[in-house]
Amino acid sequence: MFTDLKKQRKAIATAMDYAVSEAFRAEADDLLDIYRDDSIALTVLLEFYSYLPEAREDWIREMRLVNRHRGVFLLAARTDRNRYLYLVSSEGIEFQGCLDDGFLAQELIDFFGYENEAAFNAACSPFERLPVYEPLQVDAEICPACHAAAGEYHELGCPVEICPWCGGQLIHCDCRFEKMGLDALTNEAELAAFEVLLEERGRIPYSPEQRPSFVDEGPGVLFD
Repeated sequence: MFTDLKKQRKAIATAMDYAVSEAFRAEADDLLDIYRDDSIALTVLLEFYSYLPEAREDWIREMRLVNRHRGVFLLAARTDRNRYLYLVSSEGIEFQGCLDDGFLAQELIDFFGYENEAAFNAACSPFERLPVYEPLQVDAEICPACHAAAGEYHELGCPVEICPWCGGQLIHCDCRFEKMGLDALTNEAELAAFEVLLEERGRIPYSPEQRPSFVDEGPGVLFD
C-alpha cells in the first residue's frame, strides 16, 4: 500500500518537472505534500500533470470539493488559467472539462442530486464557497477505505464495514459463509445474493466511530 502511494508521488513529481515552471515549483510541491497520503487527490494530481488539459505549463493551486456521493468525488482543480473538473473514486478518474463552461453530463446531474444544470452551476458559484478538499485521512466523515460518507453504505468488500450479525469486520468474520452455506464466495452471482441477505438483515452504514486505528488493506489509504 505505502509503495503504491510512494510510486504515485514519484510519478507526480517527475511529471511536474515538465509541467511546472521553476518559479512555482515550491508551491506545487507544497500542495503535493498536503495530499501525500490521499489516494483521491494523488490520482487527480497525476492525471493533471501527466495530461495537461491545455497542453502547456500550468500547476494546481488548490482543489475544492464540488460534490461527493457513495465514494465518488467531483473535484475542481484550480490553476492560474482555469478550474478543471474531475470525477474520481478508488476505481479511477475521468476528466469532466472546465467548471467555467457550466456543463455537467446529465447522468452526473442525476447521480449527485442536482435538480438540473442550472442548479449545479448555482451550487458552484461563487467558486470560493466550495469547500477546500481535505485529505481523507483527516476527514472523519469519510470512510478511509471505500470513501463512503457518514450515513452511506460501504462499498461491498470494504475492510471497515461492520457485520450486522456478529459486529465484527465483515470481510474477516465467517458470517458470509455461514449465511450462504458456502466455503467461499467465488462469483458475482454469489456476491449479489449475499448483498441481498445483507440488506435484508440491515447493513450498517459508515459512521466516524468505525474508523480504525491501524493500517489495513484498502485502496491505498492510510488509516488513523
